[in-house]
Amino acid sequence: MAVNWTIATLERNASDDGVIVAHWTVSDVEEVVEGEEVTYHTGQSYGTSAFSPNPEADDFVAFADITEEIAVQWCQDSMGEEQVTSIEESIANQIAEQASPSIFTGVPWNEQN
Repeated sequence: MAVNWTIATLERNASDDGVIVAHWTVSDVEEVVEGEEVTYHTGQSYGTSAFSPNPEADDFVAFADITEEIAVQWCQDSMGEEQVTSIEESIANQIAEQASPSIFTGVPWNEQN
């Protein structure tokens, strides 16, 4: 398993092409193979990060030069290490819950033995 950070889209100012919002998705997939049966357990989180770009700053990146890696780093930097870790732990917990559920749903009259 490897947590994957991606950027769904960027919002930018029309006046200077400065990115003001990044929409991010974080996901992970665990593949479980039992004989010929394959099961996938997934976890995902979605959010946004807001920015105040300054086109005069030395570290300003023109929109055309932004890579996904740069945008992901901006998001993670804006959140801080603690929040990034919390998001990634939440995804791991989602996967663990799918693999070994703590709650079951259903009604007894539709249960098949």
